[in-house]
Amino acid sequence: MANPVLLNNIDHKDLHVQTGRGAMFGDNVMSALTFPSEFRDIQACYPIVFRKADDGNFEAHALFGFQEGENLFLGMHGWEAPYVPLTIERQPFLIGTNGTELMVHVDLENPRISSSDGERVFLPHGGTTEYLERVNSTLLAIHQGLQQSRGFMAALLEYHLLESFAFDIELDDGSQYRLAGFYTINEERLSALAGAVLERLNRAGYLQPIYMVIAAMSNFRTLIERKNRVHAAQC
Repeated sequence: MANPVLLNNIDHKDLHVQTGRGAMFGDNVMSALTFPSEFRDIQACYPIVFRKADDGNFEAHALFGFQEGENLFLGMHGWEAPYVPLTIERQPFLIGTNGTELMVHVDLENPRISSSDGERVFLPHGGTTEYLERVNSTLLAIHQGLQQSRGFMAALLEYHLLESFAFDIELDDGSQYRLAGFYTINEERLSALAGAVLERLNRAGYLQPIYMVIAAMSNFRTLIERKNRVHAAQC
């Protein structure tokens, strides 16, 4: 169970974080939350899909596998992609708020936590390390990206640009899998939008990430190739 606490240089003066990648660190996840300002980097590696969160709102995810607990980008030597999504990169840290003040929390139950191995969080005399400075920048980017994502999602819903889809795959050995419960951009409705609407989306900075989502769909081929390799190695 997670145990997030406010980070401070007194209680956590000897805190270290192991930054390797692997299932032992909790990286065996099917997807990770992302946001429009990250889509350019995400679409270079992963499909971008949408799904409904527990609160009923839509959120964007980078997809790593076809079933829960499956990350096809985890290999013997770590994460096998040039870009790791920020919501994965930030672990075991979280951002919280106290009014308008942003505050860094750390999950002390996260398997990355150590008292001696990995990156030191604080300097011996209490100052912040370069590692923690990078974490702070990552958390701020996530916070701002998710804030900006609200308007983006509202625009997609306003113009009915989201559609549910099911993705069926058949592996080389005949095994079949179905991916369901996700949404993508309806390209037909996008193409039918009036010029004034497209201009509005472009001025808001939403048109480029929309096309990034469409381009990222080609990464399903990469997922299938990786699934074939993993499945063949297990047989």
